[in-house]
Amino acid sequence: MEEKSVAIKDARTLGVPKMLLLGLQHMFAMFGATILVPILVNNYFEGEGLSIQVTLICAGLGTLFFHLCSKLKVPAFLGSSFAFLGGFATVANLNTGIFADMTMGEKLPYACGGIVVAGLLYLVLALVIKLAGVHRVMHYLPPVVTGPIIICIGLSLAPSAISNASTNWLIALIALGTIIVFNIWGKGMFKIIPILMGVVVSYVVAAVLNAIGLTNPDGSAILDFSNIASASWVGLPPFQLCKFNLTAILVMAPIALATMMEHIGDMSAISATVGENFIADPGLHRTLVGDGLATALSALVGGPANTTYGENTGVLELSHVHDPRVIRIAAVFAVILSFIPKMADVIGSMPSAIIGGVSFMLYGMISAIGVRNVVENHVDLTKSRNLVIAAVILVCGLGFSSGLTFTVFGTSITLTGLALAALAGIILNAILPGNDYEFGKDLKGDINRGVTLKPNPEEIK
Repeated sequence: MEEKSVAIKDARTLGVPKMLLLGLQHMFAMFGATILVPILVNNYFEGEGLSIQVTLICAGLGTLFFHLCSKLKVPAFLGSSFAFLGGFATVANLNTGIFADMTMGEKLPYACGGIVVAGLLYLVLALVIKLAGVHRVMHYLPPVVTGPIIICIGLSLAPSAISNASTNWLIALIALGTIIVFNIWGKGMFKIIPILMGVVVSYVVAAVLNAIGLTNPDGSAILDFSNIASASWVGLPPFQLCKFNLTAILVMAPIALATMMEHIGDMSAISATVGENFIADPGLHRTLVGDGLATALSALVGGPANTTYGENTGVLELSHVHDPRVIRIAAVFAVILSFIPKMADVIGSMPSAIIGGVSFMLYGMISAIGVRNVVENHVDLTKSRNLVIAAVILVCGLGFSSGLTFTVFGTSITLTGLALAALAGIILNAILPGNDYEFGKDLKGDINRGVTLKPNPEEIK
């Protein structure tokens, strides 16, 4: 019988060079999605949107700040949030009132101002949790709710993996195949850096194919180095202060409802993956404060909203390296890259197919963790209430692929599918009869989903 891999809780036992490699791997896994947000926002704002350099330094510093707020215990990386893309698009299209005569570049700071307010809303929820206690809050987040939400986090990202991989299936499959080979048959250090090896090997193959004149199926170049030549080696990120306007705030701030629900799902997933109790220690209120302030501080200087990343959970599960120090090294790498435009463009030239191949594994891992949580917590789906809750969460999370948009006081607000799934699950669990879940009662179950209060081993029968 195959022996289960032993998790590495303290990467210092591996030595500094290996820790640096692991940090580099983590940064690569987060990099694609992190820089994709400013690329998309630039399309909305006709080239006058978010800066990749500012995005990188805000992700790096935001991650470090989050670690400080969470007592350096939670192995989480904060990257750009996709949940606010709809809000950015709405602000870009505002053409009444003070926005009537603005250029796209002049509108952007107001979108960031709305994100600052959204980030501060995290503090309100953190205060509620602190005052009410984690036991009461977790009563409304039993495994029948959190398990399907974690499944949705992974599956909702699946179309992105397919979309990126389909730009060049050969390269995507080489990336995926390399990750599988090193993860299953790798020895020593190579076994715990399969993602980095997948990126390196597939990038080398892409460079060779590009050099001999091959192109992507759509005729585009496999690698595009056009921006690299003109980029400087050293340069300060182009910060700009945000501005506040009620219209923009009403567009952006309500999106915090979605990202706060995603945060709880990510914390449950990370906790379950590493077998630690991050919801109780350092506490959900602390992780919310870290996430919210990291988002507010990023937007304050013209960066995107930050959020805990689902990809992060996939890397933790695949590498079995659970040391938060590795994530902090990844964050430092991101900060360093923000001052080296040329290097940022080199990594930014990574083909979408490679990101797609890597995402195949990472996003699938997240959903598999959700399935494992449902199974290990003995969620009885023969009970009608549990079946209804799980079914509604899955349909909302996957069916509302574009979210749900409604108008409040003339302003369009979009809730993402994940936010709707979380709200539906929490509300149904609260109102349907038979809500008998007690946090801490089933110690084995709570341990498996990573939210137990670290009981004595003797208490677990």
